[in-house]
Amino acid sequence: MKAAVKPLVSVLIPAYNHERFVERCLDSVLEDPYPAKEIVIIDDGSTDRTGERIAEWAARYARQLRVEYVRHDENRGIAATLNELAARAHGEFLRLGASDDYLLPGGLAAQVNYLQQHPRKRAVVGDSIVVDQYGNKLHDSGMRDLHGADKRLYSSDEGIRRAVISQWAIGGPVALLRKSALETVDRWTEGLRIDDWDFFLRLAARDALGFIDMPVCAYRLHGNNVSKTRHTATRIVNLTESWHVARRRADLFDEPYRSLLKAQSHYISAKIAFLQKRSILLACHLLAYLSWLIASKVRLPPAGRLVEKT
Repeated sequence: MKAAVKPLVSVLIPAYNHERFVERCLDSVLEDPYPAKEIVIIDDGSTDRTGERIAEWAARYARQLRVEYVRHDENRGIAATLNELAARAHGEFLRLGASDDYLLPGGLAAQVNYLQQHPRKRAVVGDSIVVDQYGNKLHDSGMRDLHGADKRLYSSDEGIRRAVISQWAIGGPVALLRKSALETVDRWTEGLRIDDWDFFLRLAARDALGFIDMPVCAYRLHGNNVSKTRHTATRIVNLTESWHVARRRADLFDEPYRSLLKAQSHYISAKIAFLQKRSILLACHLLAYLSWLIASKVRLPPAGRLVEKT
């Protein structure tokens, strides 16, 4: 019997100043046993040798794997780059990558199988392992060990909504989505520095996000991760961006999740006030956070709507 043809997966890789890591990222796509795949990669204005490393790798493996490589002269930002990558992709499914991280074997097949078995889901996320800049394993689970997440939340639509809103614990590029999902939730919001929370809030609001409890990538900590910076001014900028996302997306949700996201916006504001050493403002936002959190608990939907297995 002839084996079923596997759907094409486009692995999208935005690259910027990762000359030390990008070849490992590309190698991991080649090493994954899933048979129907392509790489679409953009060097978004790197100032190091990232572009040269990509070009050399693509030439070396041109006969083994389809690679589309584009190089920008100027940095356009992660969201704009992801939108261009998606537009260039030929696959039915899009696997989001990052040039400093790498895929783990078997992840593509597992995520494709999940979406084929759950046709109403538009995207699926998995877990990650965490490695250092040299590739040494630091944690077995990015969600549990790095972010302190309760992965049991991700077993239901209700739990996923709560987790995405109040405990976003996705470390690294762990998502596979249907290309058609971009017609449902729009594309990535250009201008954002940390774009993933905004994107996955929109998916969670439509119960379109699923989860598989297995590591599908290695998330690398190397001191220059945008979301892990310790620089106070940069943290305030990132948190302010997250606050705007929370306020803008609250109306996508029904209760109690709308109130929960409003509570989260005040929690973010409290973090900003703490970094700015504004104690009175910190206290005000913490009080508002607790008020909205209580409101979200008294606005629960009927019990029959709470749990829906993914």
